[in-house]
Amino acid sequence: MAFLHPARRAGKLAGRFAALRTRLARYGVLAVSIAMSLNLSVQPAAAQAISIIRDTEIERVLRGYEQPLLVAAGVDPNTVRLYLVDDPTINAFATQSPADDEQEDIFVNAGLIIQLKTPNQVIGVLAHETGHIAGGDLTKDTRVMNKAMIPMLIGMAVGVAAMALGAGNAGMAAIGLGQQAAMESFLTFSRAQEATADQRGQKYLRATHQSGNGMLEVFEKFAQEDAMSGMYAKDFISDHPADRERIDLLQRLVDSSPYKDVQDTPESVHELKMIQAKLIGYLGHVDGVLARYPASDTSEEARYARGMAYFRKPELAQALAETNSLVKEEPKNPYFWEMLGQIYVDMALPEKGVGPYQKSVDLAPDAPLLRISLAAAQLATDKPALAQPALQNLKVAMQQEGDNEFGWYEAAQAYSALGNQPMADLSTAERYYSGGAMEGAAHFAALAARKLPKGSTEWERANDILAVAGPQAKQRGG
Repeated sequence: MAFLHPARRAGKLAGRFAALRTRLARYGVLAVSIAMSLNLSVQPAAAQAISIIRDTEIERVLRGYEQPLLVAAGVDPNTVRLYLVDDPTINAFATQSPADDEQEDIFVNAGLIIQLKTPNQVIGVLAHETGHIAGGDLTKDTRVMNKAMIPMLIGMAVGVAAMALGAGNAGMAAIGLGQQAAMESFLTFSRAQEATADQRGQKYLRATHQSGNGMLEVFEKFAQEDAMSGMYAKDFISDHPADRERIDLLQRLVDSSPYKDVQDTPESVHELKMIQAKLIGYLGHVDGVLARYPASDTSEEARYARGMAYFRKPELAQALAETNSLVKEEPKNPYFWEMLGQIYVDMALPEKGVGPYQKSVDLAPDAPLLRISLAAAQLATDKPALAQPALQNLKVAMQQEGDNEFGWYEAAQAYSALGNQPMADLSTAERYYSGGAMEGAAHFAALAARKLPKGSTEWERANDILAVAGPQAKQRGG
């Protein structure tokens, strides 16, 4: 499990405009206009990046929840990416990817996984977000916001003109009325859109023979905003406005399903408990984790959480004891071996970490993040004989993780250890390019292009990066 560099997306403002601003970040001027106008009446949070957590186990559980829903919705699963967000609030949202117009992203907060009670509840939220994607709501949001912007901009123009003539109070009032009209227009649309996404989501749950109760339970729990306290429910309800009429409609949809009484399997409940424990152990305050999962609790999830907490404390001997007990009990679980390898590497014993990481890859050969971790451990040993196996692991992993900056960093280290500086430079260019650092990408792509065999695939790739990054670097520098 590891934090990635923060995603380059705008932070939240408030209410439904927060999610929309995130969705429209790629529209540049429009997003800036929204932010500027709302500053006058809404106290926005400072723009902030979204920190993404990468973990094979959790990603695969979420993907296992989501893929059948996408298939039922007639959406190609390869066009939808799932991200786990380092955020303790209960929330999830879908966006059109700023990186690729043909793809959508679903962001799931860690807090949602930790705090919901059943797999069916998490699946219900994902079904709702799938409803937004299948219905083209991400594109509709843009059109509706453009329409809502008209009274807002008129109000701003009238207000600025009035203030220029000395009528400050009247000008501010005109701006406020424009904003209010835009907000009311969009919220009316948003409520209808959310209810429609519920209906689509319930349809997909029925098609996959799953109960709709989980979705109902989540939205019903947070429908009464006045009864809520703390940041968790407020964040969720502002992005997913619910009223009694909407809840009643959901109840009717759930009751009409022949699968309303279908229960989560014991295996799926255990699976959720394990990823909850993993997240709690990784993100929670160490003392709080150990209090929640005391030594007297010998369940797998408790040992998993304690192992993570001891690893962070760090009390590595205890972390090893907890993790070894898990490996002994379930030797075919690749994630226990992964954790064991991570502990050894953190203890500055990468040679001991290579074996467990290799075991995790043997058990899950199609998991690129595990291969990247194995390669990093191999390179950390400083053994020349392991540089080529590390590079081979990275080549396999980067076929699926082509935008993984850490993977490209390790590839550069591997090529350097093997004395192949042109490919080390190209890997570094890929690393910077993936992170949007165009000046660095252009610099190292130029170095690589000068040394790589002209006409080779690698030479062409270096020039492709240079063709994109070079002008952008000059533009940003100017």
